[in-house]
Amino acid sequence: MHIVICIKQVPDSAHIRVHPVTNTIMRQGVPTIINPYDLFALEEALRLRDVHGGEITVLTMGPPMAEDALRKALTYGADRAVLLTDRYFAGSDTLATSFALSQAIAKIGETFGKPDIVFTGKQTIDGDTAQVGPGIAKRLDLVQLTYVAKIGVVDFEAREIAVERRSEGGTQMLKSKLPCLVTMLEGTNEIRRGMLDDALRAARSEIVKWSATDAGIEDLMKCGLRGSPTVVKRVFAPTARAEKAARIDTTDKSPRDLADELIAEIFTRQPSMEHELAFNGGA
Repeated sequence: MHIVICIKQVPDSAHIRVHPVTNTIMRQGVPTIINPYDLFALEEALRLRDVHGGEITVLTMGPPMAEDALRKALTYGADRAVLLTDRYFAGSDTLATSFALSQAIAKIGETFGKPDIVFTGKQTIDGDTAQVGPGIAKRLDLVQLTYVAKIGVVDFEAREIAVERRSEGGTQMLKSKLPCLVTMLEGTNEIRRGMLDDALRAARSEIVKWSATDAGIEDLMKCGLRGSPTVVKRVFAPTARAEKAARIDTTDKSPRDLADELIAEIFTRQPSMEHELAFNGGA
């Protein structure tokens, strides 16, 4: 079994500031972390390896400093780390990022063995698009299982995987053929504590570093700013809400009366909701 996990080094959202003049995110001096959503994917991959054996390769695209995130992933127990770094990747949007990562995953398959499962987090906290995982799946012609809440039975002999997927209508139980790409939801597990042996191994491990040429990328026009049609017009911090929470006195009120009062207060604040519920037969 071979699992590839795509992670991203992102600014710690607790320390992000927006420049008052340029309206861009100020990254200088901001500590970086592994994208929290990616840790759920990493833990799920580690659990599969605990049961079925095999290898886990962690992949990221970024500047040389992104090596720190890869070493952190190795301390959790990943077997191998690949850093895709090149000036050609600077300014990549989700389209260019998914292209570069898909090319790197194909190269990983040629070098270390084809992956049975590719994991990503649902999204990143600095982009919040949730587009890179599906973009990779499309480029590699993989079945994509998005918003996965739980991995069920994985049968590597039959080449099948069963998952629980969250949707607007509830939970879907899906079965798919391998290989596939899985994007993990938040809160599905908790990343384990790394073992001392893994921490020592991570410190001395050699990170595989690939340029665009090393990864076999021939069309550099699809990378970086040149391959990114997305244009960010403005980045801004949301205005703080001035409206205060309403206080409702619950003294000597029955549950029914309290419920009626709460519903009436909601409809007062959101008058369109009452009409929508009535129109849909939910009132």
